[in-house]
Amino acid sequence: QVQLVESGGGLVQPGESLRLSCRASGFFFRSSDMSWYRQAPGKERELVASIASLSGRRNYAASVKGRFTISRDDADNTLYLQMTSLKPEDTAVYYCIPDWAVEFDQWGQGTQVTVSS
Repeated sequence: QVQLVESGGGLVQPGESLRLSCRASGFFFRSSDMSWYRQAPGKERELVASIASLSGRRNYAASVKGRFTISRDDADNTLYLQMTSLKPEDTAVYYCIPDWAVEFDQWGQGTQVTVSS
């Protein structure tokens, strides 16, 4: 059973940084392409960043490119999202998920990020 536990969210001011973590279990993390999504109130869930297994190739949404960095620790089954220069429009619940699980709607509880002065 896929288990995804996101953590690291919080309330920060514009321009500050946060590091999100996602502890994964119940599937082969090492061989899974992984992604971070976010959902703001009243909006659709959107893809923020992805990282491929093996190659480690990264892709980012245009809105976060240059500010966010996705990384993974395959030895610890953990996915990370380093967020810098945070903006109020980054406010959302952030979710991690293996790419193959998106169509099965197997989301975790997410972690809330609020950027406000």
